[in-house]
Amino acid sequence: MHYQDINSNKKQSKKRKGRGISAGQGKTAGRGTKGQNSRSGSKGYAGFIGGQTPLMQQLPKIRGFNAVGYGVQQVTTGMINKLSAKTITNQTLFEAGLIRHAHKPVKLINKGELTTAKTVQLQRASHGAQTIVESAGGTFTATELVRTSKKKEATTK
Repeated sequence: MHYQDINSNKKQSKKRKGRGISAGQGKTAGRGTKGQNSRSGSKGYAGFIGGQTPLMQQLPKIRGFNAVGYGVQQVTTGMINKLSAKTITNQTLFEAGLIRHAHKPVKLINKGELTTAKTVQLQRASHGAQTIVESAGGTFTATELVRTSKKKEATTK
């Protein structure tokens, strides 16, 4: 037998389900009678257990979990090299548009070169980033974050 002698029926048509009783898969179209799975439309959501309370709702929440936490913003040494300012703080990075919030912690990461001497005053820095800043003639000092007061000052009349 050779490859060219094989008969392949390429034009085999799909069965059209639900097109009458005599069509082979008509009337109920192989879905049985009545019930949730016989209907068209959505089959519930991920974790749906047929009307029973889903497992993710049965389990207790983790004690002490706070979803609102804050992330650390990251700045690279290559980004700092492009700035003209000699001292780099949260405020200068915010004004340059490199970070989103001036009152959230910033970490300096080693990526890119630093050619000019800069005084970096941020909350954190990687070990490699510190050595790059110091080898360029600058200094790194870890500063405490200046937070904004959430309470608005009382206006006096």
